[in-house]
Amino acid sequence: MHRTGRSALAAEALSTLDIPPTVFAALALPDLTGLTADQARGAVCVWGTERLTAETAVDLGEHVGPDGRLFLRACPTHTADRAHRGLLEHAPGCDDCHREPAPGEPTVCEMARVLYRLVREARR
Repeated sequence: MHRTGRSALAAEALSTLDIPPTVFAALALPDLTGLTADQARGAVCVWGTERLTAETAVDLGEHVGPDGRLFLRACPTHTADRAHRGLLEHAPGCDDCHREPAPGEPTVCEMARVLYRLVREARR
């Protein structure tokens, strides 16, 4: 998880967020075969060149690439940008996103909920 100048509480919120596999498509992860060694091991943002630490990285989970297991991580800036774009592309065509939840009912669309949370948490 990428967390620069953020509280431990905010950092923990991102580290415990489970990202369902369907959300990765909306985030437009880069081609796994084109990653640098540092990107593949999570030392550098998967979308840029920002160096990451345990306190500053958004954990994008473990993935399987052509050379084995990859531990992708990103900086909050790129994560928020990708999640925001993904939400804008997803929501217009999603029936669940247009449905009004009943009082007390949680958000209907899991993809929108996770993308929104990624935007919100990464921009703290």
